[in-house]
Amino acid sequence: EDKDWEREWMDNYHPIQCANNLWICPSWKTPPDPKATNLLLDPGLAFGTGTHPTTFLCLQWLADQDFEGKDIIDYGCGSGILGIAALLLGAKKVTGIDIDPQALTATHENVTRNNIDKTRFPVYLPGAFKKLSNSVTATLDHTHQADLIVANILAGPLVELTRTLTAHVRVGGAICLSGILAAQAETVMRAYSKHINFEVAAEKEGWVRLAGLRYQ
Repeated sequence: EDKDWEREWMDNYHPIQCANNLWICPSWKTPPDPKATNLLLDPGLAFGTGTHPTTFLCLQWLADQDFEGKDIIDYGCGSGILGIAALLLGAKKVTGIDIDPQALTATHENVTRNNIDKTRFPVYLPGAFKKLSNSVTATLDHTHQADLIVANILAGPLVELTRTLTAHVRVGGAICLSGILAAQAETVMRAYSKHINFEVAAEKEGWVRLAGLRYQ
């Protein structure tokens, strides 16, 4: 029964065009546009295939950013889809954080699948930010600030993580938040308003993406 489900899922998962220059492609299918930036993905047990409106909204936003030389944090990295997209679009380094060890494993598998050096996408568990790497643990510097942070989780955790996420993006840096229902957008924006100047929200199928710049 599990095999039947897996076969059906693999048959029904198709390449997704997120922007003119960005496609998300199942690793077992040929990219429709070889000249585009093609992210090869096998989600495994982790969230993030590009099919969910929140992931799609974040990918659309990422495709418009200038990543040259930029340092990124992907908070709640799931399959690694958003961080890998940033690297393929020119980012220097991405730091991935997720509460689920399976997500960190899936992220590194997808990093390898896209021929990216794993040292460009280290992954950590939150809290003390302990690095998951065999039996060796390392800690992400709590003062580490990125040029851009993306967090596609849920409205409740986003509000709870206001101080953490804000602290990890430099003044003048960008923040992209999703996993937010339209009715929750105002609450999330209010929580971040002391530090973030948001642009107009983007909405798809009742879900919202909030993006802006840290001004203080």
